[in-house]
Formats: sequence, structure tokens, C-alpha cells
Amino acid sequence: MTKTFASQGDMTEKTITFDEIGRDLWAFTAEGDPNSGVIIGDDSVMVVEAQATPRLAQKVIEKVRSVTDKPISHVVLTHYHAVRVLGASAYGAGQIIMSEAARAMVAERGQEDWDSEFQRFPRLFEGHESIPGLTWPTTTFNDRMTVYLGKRRVDITRLGRAHTAGDAVVYVPDANTMFTGDIVEDRSACYCGDGHFHDWPDTLARIRAFDLDAIAPGRGGALIGAEAVDRAITSTTDFVRSTYRPAARVALRGGSLKEAWHAVRDTCDPKFHDYAIYEHCLPFNVARAYDEARDIDTPRIWTAQRDLEMWEALQG
Repeated sequence: MTKTFASQGDMTEKTITFDEIGRDLWAFTAEGDPNSGVIIGDDSVMVVEAQATPRLAQKVIEKVRSVTDKPISHVVLTHYHAVRVLGASAYGAGQIIMSEAARAMVAERGQEDWDSEFQRFPRLFEGHESIPGLTWPTTTFNDRMTVYLGKRRVDITRLGRAHTAGDAVVYVPDANTMFTGDIVEDRSACYCGDGHFHDWPDTLARIRAFDLDAIAPGRGGALIGAEAVDRAITSTTDFVRSTYRPAARVALRGGSLKEAWHAVRDTCDPKFHDYAIYEHCLPFNVARAYDEARDIDTPRIWTAQRDLEMWEALQG
């Protein structure tokens, strides 16, 4: 290999922001690192996305404690990825919620995902020795469930496959605000290595149909106001389509993965080169787009070894 993954060299500490995006709704963001969300109810708090380690989760907890002393009763995990879920034990929540599909992915590929992500992006696993093991939900649902934090209603819903097959969104009706996980990003590359390119734009259209007042995206800044929401949904849709189409053209004519890599770069570099984690995601995005174009519907499991083999094929 001529060089390492871009993410392995990303050791720069990111600046954390904590923005109120609706009444008692907060977005914890960090310049393209994984975001978390906070929903304050009448008598307790729900956190959306746990961070990768208990130590990193403490940074979220510190921000929660800056605005409320109510106990954290629920943690919602929008999908199974290690950087989102392995810090869940820090919150002491009575309920850890995932979709049933996301739980199945923890069982199928959770350890492999942890090993793979730790290898390729070590900075996101600060305090990794504090992780007690895989995170398992206490509560699952198939299509939709509702949690009441006192009188405050929170709807947790699967709108379709996108970033993974088990994605969920968290909607707070009284504020018309949504926590989308990695289905929506703002000026950050989408990680598509476990994604579903054909489904993703339709899932984004279903989010758009809510006509939201605010979104806390998976990565990037808080989106407050209809204009910001629309911009991020549009740019995310463009990113997904711009990645898939050139890779698919190469795959369908029998071209190589490396040819697909160059075709995607030709389309995406001019538009997205300055997006957060763009280089980090690109090889995995191309590999998944190449597979999906060849009718591999279920994303192949990424392992630490497969990561290296894929990267060597692109660099060789």
C-alpha cells in the first residue's frame, strides 16, 4: 500500500458545539465527528446516539448537565455502528432503544464493525479500554414506537433503508424537529459502506415531507429553519446519487473497482472535496456502490482484513 486510510491520520481535536434547536432540544456537534441529540422531557432526558466510548459519552453528559439535572432515562441508537453505540453504558439509562433490524445487525456484524472502525479511525475511540462490550438494546421495535417523557411525545420511526438497513429517526412533534442519524449530513460526507443507494433518496424524500423546522443531522452543524433543512436534504441526496451513478456505470460494463474509484472521484471531488471526512469515506463508498450495482443487496461485512484488502486494490 502506498498510503494509509485518511481517517488513520485524522488526529485533530474537534470543537464541540451544543445548540438548542427547539424547546428543550439540543444538538451536540463536533465539526464532522459523530453528533448526539438531547431531548428534555417533563421528568427525564432522552439521548440520541451514545458516542463510541463511555469516556466520549461523558462529554455529552457534561453538556446535558449544563442545561438540566433531570435523569437520563432513555438512549436511542439510530443504527448499529460502533462509533454511535459503544458508549451507551455511561448514561445509566433504563432503556436502550434500537430498531429490531439494527439489533440483528449487532448480532450479525457488530464485533467486526467495531474492529474495522477502530482500525481505520482510532481518534474516535478515545478511552476505548472503558468499553464493556457490544451494546445491546433493552427495547426494540419494527416500524414505529412512541415514548412519553412525561407529557412530551417522542416518535421513533423507520422511514426506509439509507445509511444502513436498520436506520431509525427520532421525531418530536411539539417542536416539529427530527434527529435523523446519518441519513442526513450537513457539509459532511455520507458514509455509504453499509448503505443502500437505491433506497436512500426515497428515505430522504420521506424526511422532507415532514416539512421540519429543525434537524440534528448525523454529522455537521445543527440545521435550524426550513432553508437549512432543505439545503442539507438536497445536498445529501446529491452526494448519494453522485457517488452511486459513476460507480454503477463502471460496474455494469464490467470495469474494475479501481476504475470505479477514479470515476467517482471525477464526479465527486469538485463538489465535495472540502466536506468533513470525505477522503475517509470515499473508498468504502465506492466499494459499496460497486457491489450494489452488481445486485449485492445486503452490504458485505467490513472486517479489519477486508478493509486492508480493499484499500490495497485501490492503491495497487
